[in-house]
Amino acid sequence: MKVCIVSDSHDNRDLLNAAVSEAKALGAVAVVHCGDIVAPSTLRTLRRHGLTVHAIHGNNTGDVFHLTRLGHEADGFVRYYGQDADIELGGRRFFVVHYPHYAHALACTGDWDVVCCGHDHVAEVKRVANMKGGTTIMVNPGTVGGVGAAATYVIADLDSLSFEIREVPPPTVG
Repeated sequence: MKVCIVSDSHDNRDLLNAAVSEAKALGAVAVVHCGDIVAPSTLRTLRRHGLTVHAIHGNNTGDVFHLTRLGHEADGFVRYYGQDADIELGGRRFFVVHYPHYAHALACTGDWDVVCCGHDHVAEVKRVANMKGGTTIMVNPGTVGGVGAAATYVIADLDSLSFEIREVPPPTVG
């Protein structure tokens, strides 16, 4: 199973859609958004891709009321969790939180296979030694919105536990 991991879209619908479109073409079947969506309408534009979107709000919360309402709509393509999420995708346990220092602490517990974060707009994938004697993969996809850094996202292959940081392709017009 492949998953598109994004963060910090900051309402840049064009770049977010370009990342999700490319990830879907590469085989992604779901999207994980690590926060700083801002306006719920940003996520609504992802409906066209037909993928389930798992999202938290981050520190630029925007309209939490309407994000919550979006998460409860009948078609259910957005799953909105609030400030963090504990989810299972492709048989892997994920924890999603916006802040890297919380993500690192949670990765150290060894309770999750993958811990995702955002906030600092620095794309990075690393293995963190955990208290259970293994490692946890910590993923920060950077900023899909291209805020102060190149627009990036991560394509994750959950079968092989491989993660690739990718630059967002230029959005198509139309």
